[in-house]
Amino acid sequence: MQIDILSLFPEMFISPFAHSIIKRAIDKKLLSVNFTNPRDYTYDRHHQVDDVPFGGGAGMVLKPEPFFRAVTAVKKHIPVDKKSRTILLSPEGTPFSQDKAKHLATYDSLIFICGHYEGFDNRISEHLAEEKISIGDYVLTGGELACMVIVDAVSRMLPNVLGSQDSAPTDSFYNGLLEHPQYTRPRQYKDMSVPDVLLSGNHAYIDKWRQEKSLETTYKNRPDLLDKLNLSANQRALLEKIKNDCT
Repeated sequence: MQIDILSLFPEMFISPFAHSIIKRAIDKKLLSVNFTNPRDYTYDRHHQVDDVPFGGGAGMVLKPEPFFRAVTAVKKHIPVDKKSRTILLSPEGTPFSQDKAKHLATYDSLIFICGHYEGFDNRISEHLAEEKISIGDYVLTGGELACMVIVDAVSRMLPNVLGSQDSAPTDSFYNGLLEHPQYTRPRQYKDMSVPDVLLSGNHAYIDKWRQEKSLETTYKNRPDLLDKLNLSANQRALLEKIKNDCT
């Protein structure tokens, strides 16, 4: 996948993308990340990217010309046969989710537009971006942090990026539920023990336990997620047992 990020502060991405999974994906050429500064596409010698809003008001608004020109330049390097998407990070966007991460991972190319200051000229929002995404109901100084979150989540969905092909499907939210509890050595720590079922070697029994614990964790911590799921008959029976045990 090719990812292009338009940002007035591209240096913010240096450390987050230089470590862990994203770095390994870049090193293995499973992912390429490029940065474009809209200041390089301004008309004036001061490289001005913002201006006062028409109609008055506080703050400065990002001008349309630098962003339109920057996106045009980026798209020249994307083959026409590649599936591409231009995304604006915005509080008014669709809430980001695991399903959205899986969907975005089906593209060959993603272009992210990060804002700053008071916001974008609406022509950027309405005519340049193909989609607007928000990572939550709060306001950040700029779109860079939101972009980092989305790139990290999408990268995990790409083939061969994670160490095991089974890692992503067991993540929280992948199938709509929170992940089951995990344990590792030592078996006994102070007065806390690893559940015996995980040491039994009976994988059918372990899978059943994990399904039940996944449902239990979701029910206790995010019951709202259960309303969105089409649970199987077996899952519904497990959920009823969990509810009875919790009362």
